[in-house]
Amino acid sequence: MESKTISCREEMDDKELIDELHLLVDKVRGSDPKLIPQTLNMLKSIIRSSTTSMTSVPKPLKYLSPYYNVFKEAYDNITDPTVKKECADVISVLAMCPTGGNSAKDKHDCLHYCLLGTRKIEDWGHEYIRQLEAEIVEEWMLFPTPTDSLISLVRDIVKFDCNHHAEIQACDTLMEIDHLEMLPEFIDETTYARICLYLSSCVKYVDHVEASKIIKIVTEQYLRFKEYVKALILAIQLNDKVLTNKIFKSCKDRSSLRQMAFIANRQLFPIELDHGNDDKELVSIFNNSQMSTYFSMLARELDVIEPKSPEDIFKTWLEPTLMRPLILGENLDSARQNLASSFVNGFVNAGFGSDKLVSVDGGHKWIQRNKDYGMMSATATLGLLHLWDVEGGLTPIDKYLYTQEDYIKAGALLGIGIVNCRIRHGCDPALALLSDFLDGSGPILSGAVFGLGLAYIGTNREDVLSLLIKVVENAKNVENLAVASLACGLVSVGSCNFEVINMILTKLVDARETEAAKSQYMRFIALGLGLCYLGCKDVVDTSNATLEVFSEPFKTTAQCLLKMCAYAGTGDVLIIQELLRNISDSIVLPTPSKSTNAEKPSSKEKKKAKLESDPGVAQAAAVLAVAAIAVGEDTGSDMCQKILGDMGRYGDLWVRRAVPLAIALLYVSRPHLPIIDILTKYAHDSDVDVSCSAIFSLGIVGAGTNNARLSVGLRQMATFHKRNPSQLFMVRFAQGLTHLGKGTLTLNPLHTDRQLMDPCSMAGLLIPLVSLFDTQSVISGGNHYLLFAFVGAMYPRWLLTLDEDLEPLSVTVRVGQGVDIVGKAGTPKTISGIHTHTTPMLLAVGERAELATDQYDQVAPTLDGVCILKKKPL
Repeated sequence: MESKTISCREEMDDKELIDELHLLVDKVRGSDPKLIPQTLNMLKSIIRSSTTSMTSVPKPLKYLSPYYNVFKEAYDNITDPTVKKECADVISVLAMCPTGGNSAKDKHDCLHYCLLGTRKIEDWGHEYIRQLEAEIVEEWMLFPTPTDSLISLVRDIVKFDCNHHAEIQACDTLMEIDHLEMLPEFIDETTYARICLYLSSCVKYVDHVEASKIIKIVTEQYLRFKEYVKALILAIQLNDKVLTNKIFKSCKDRSSLRQMAFIANRQLFPIELDHGNDDKELVSIFNNSQMSTYFSMLARELDVIEPKSPEDIFKTWLEPTLMRPLILGENLDSARQNLASSFVNGFVNAGFGSDKLVSVDGGHKWIQRNKDYGMMSATATLGLLHLWDVEGGLTPIDKYLYTQEDYIKAGALLGIGIVNCRIRHGCDPALALLSDFLDGSGPILSGAVFGLGLAYIGTNREDVLSLLIKVVENAKNVENLAVASLACGLVSVGSCNFEVINMILTKLVDARETEAAKSQYMRFIALGLGLCYLGCKDVVDTSNATLEVFSEPFKTTAQCLLKMCAYAGTGDVLIIQELLRNISDSIVLPTPSKSTNAEKPSSKEKKKAKLESDPGVAQAAAVLAVAAIAVGEDTGSDMCQKILGDMGRYGDLWVRRAVPLAIALLYVSRPHLPIIDILTKYAHDSDVDVSCSAIFSLGIVGAGTNNARLSVGLRQMATFHKRNPSQLFMVRFAQGLTHLGKGTLTLNPLHTDRQLMDPCSMAGLLIPLVSLFDTQSVISGGNHYLLFAFVGAMYPRWLLTLDEDLEPLSVTVRVGQGVDIVGKAGTPKTISGIHTHTTPMLLAVGERAELATDQYDQVAPTLDGVCILKKKPL
């Protein structure tokens, strides 16, 4: 009964409202013009005061919509300009009503009559503003040259949005009409954080011209409100050296300067300090001289100082008893098994300064149990053990420089380069020691050149590059040219250094008419060229055009590698589509004419010739390039993974070989269960190269995570591949990567809450992945020392908190999976699945930390890496 009574009352109220509105409409279209102004004011008052749910049309609008044309006729008949504007306001509001208003929407009547009216848009609420914004965007597309009145209306709308918590709406509208430069004048202290966060998150979804414009606007706002650290992060994204230097000069806060130095140093981004700057701590941060000290402190805190042997990682006692002699090589001292143990020993104990194989008494005996290039890699692991410790690492390596064995000497030279990776020492020991051996040949030259590349990665130093360019110019064979090109690419990564690019291109063009043009080392030369363009986008077009003079398949392979580097981490959809066409369209080479007098080549020569001229390698390069471009953007990575799944099922053999490597690049140090399952299936493939690539990829996916499920799977794989030496070597290598730095290091190039991609880390990942296109040359040949390029990507996955004097500070933090809060109302939680820890601690990829104490303020926008905390005043 009560519900029926309420319903009857509502019907009566509606009838009264309808009668009242009908009476007012009659007055509007009546013959007495004096009544119209009062009538229009009453109508506007009724419409404004009506309340209803968000999902239904207000009743006054609903009942007035059939009279829409009546109001338009009345507007035409009104002669008083003021009354005419009042009537236009009512028509504009009625035009957004769906009942009978579809034609009005198509004609943009809401916008047109708004421009003819009083323009008091704040009277009609958010829904009316949204309708205006939608029609403005459509109108802008039809008439790109706007009128002054329309520009003025846009300003009023943006001002309304910014004053009524609809900043995101304002940003979208201005981006649609390409007038984002209007926004800054409406930003204040209460809205800048929300607006800047939203705009910076939109960067990944627009082209690079629009992205640069957005980043510059956001950076200006951060500088305006003295958010120097956030401004620096965006300036690094933009790769703008002038802007970053300006930010450093503008900031006067000591703690903020030091925090910015830590972020720039993690990126190895060059910063020019003022000559009068006498802050020794700031210089020390840029030199990374405290890296080894901080890492040792982390190791002591986590109690992982004790060295581990390869057997501790392999856990062969868990494997079947009958398999152990065959797997371990207890009855047969396998050179390949010893090489695998050397790599595992180096990667597991990286940065800890001690192990149970090489650094102990009699370590030289272990090195001599390897063969040729195996001795070189085993010696170079000494550099891994003393990673970042220049003072303590050179002494144990130096004694191997005086041996008569060239391979051991080459390994010592490479080890010196590894020790100095990411460290800037005042004495430049790497340059002083390695430059003396650049006149050598064979492995000594390779060790010295590649060591220089790793020691000065990302520095773009002219004195180092001048030495390496001479090696490129005087290279006697294609292998030396390849290693020298890679070293030049590492030193000048992302700098577009003209001298390096010109020299490598010249040597490439000179080699195209020789036998070297068919060598697999040619792709490394192209990769070295590509590293110079890392992240530089369309600047690479000139070099791409130069490569047109080459024949297939090298032309397409080299062009794919250049695009891979130039657009790495950008998520550029157009380039990805272009690469997908390369994958689907296999290259058909002309059939060589048969000669009756020619001698028949041996089966070995046939296999080598097929490998060198196989057009499928171009498809493999395109597959890896797709993944490299999609890195860092979650939506793009997920879509890329689905595409790679189809490639693996239906693609050619070379495509299937590259698919595991591409998946690994998308999920570096992120051992998600579905990814592990996919790669495990590929690891059991009948093709040796597909299987080896997948096993190697498992190591990259689990790098530094100590993932228990992956560790068990790799032990089972060791048993499965007990009679396959190539796959078994890869299993051991993957086990070493999984326990990288005893679980304290990562290979992931994304840092600062995944906002920045370290180009040096990406370069360190791409070299081993490209070398794995042909696994046999890496495993069976002497190219396995290229795997030490991982050193450029290795970095502690720590959260280390320091006070304002850079002294370690232990605080409580909450850690959980990061949550995207862009555009969400209020103050939403930024993490989920919270656990409480005390710093220093380890952070997995995708995790985020928050302070759990009120005693300190953080200087960095996110707790990631090395963070400075400021004590709150009492």
